[in-house]
Amino acid sequence: MTDRYAVFGNPIAHSQSPRLHTEFARQCGQDIAYEAILAPLDGFAEAVAAFRRSGGKGINVTVPFKVEALEIADRLSERAQMARAVNTLRFDDDGIFGDNTDGVGLVADIRDRLGVDIDGRRVLLLGAGGAARGVILPLLEAGAAALMIANRTPERAVELIAPYGVRAGLHAGGFGMLAKHEFDLVINATSASLSDQSLPLPQGVFAAGSLAYDMVYGKGTTRFLADAREQGAALLSDGLGMLVAQAAESFRLWRGVMPDIAPVMAMLRGD
Repeated sequence: MTDRYAVFGNPIAHSQSPRLHTEFARQCGQDIAYEAILAPLDGFAEAVAAFRRSGGKGINVTVPFKVEALEIADRLSERAQMARAVNTLRFDDDGIFGDNTDGVGLVADIRDRLGVDIDGRRVLLLGAGGAARGVILPLLEAGAAALMIANRTPERAVELIAPYGVRAGLHAGGFGMLAKHEFDLVINATSASLSDQSLPLPQGVFAAGSLAYDMVYGKGTTRFLADAREQGAALLSDGLGMLVAQAAESFRLWRGVMPDIAPVMAMLRGD
């Protein structure tokens, strides 16, 4: 029998998830059907319950439902607890299990595809929204020597690291605190690239040999990446690899097998 999965969001028509998971299933010989579902803004939990009653085995969750997904889960992974957001739900005999694969996908893309070791590196994370909160724990677990989170509203950045307590090398605040600091890895988790806006980064933020990584994908060289190149970043990457890697981790969570990311990346890049 074909197992059903889906991605829930609003909007959702742009989602690449059906293509990704269909290709993963073909590659791994898994009998699944995967669809995109537009959930009502005021009816996410009800829509998920209906999908589960109809035989659904699990879902991915995208904007704006990641916090609501956290609330309907019966059990959570540690990374979902710390992120306070869920992007993957698995339905089983014990109820609903919630996980957050965003950060694992980011780390995998940086380390495995781009060949940049995070261990011992100085990392700057820009933004304090949902995209940022899911990647803090995986970056720390990957061995970042320092992790600084900067946001236009400093209080939101400080709030983001509150669950981690006092931790050496972990700091948060506004963009003003970045003066006289340099980083080996700078990750843009803001939405600035979607509107072609620059971020107020001081000169000297990008260390020699640094990587600038923009979570936005499909926009070519974004404003953030263009600015990073002008300021001395040695390597540039958009977030397509993170998208594929986090999806692969969701697939593994559901099906118990990890697909090969490289051919799927090639497929998407070829579009």
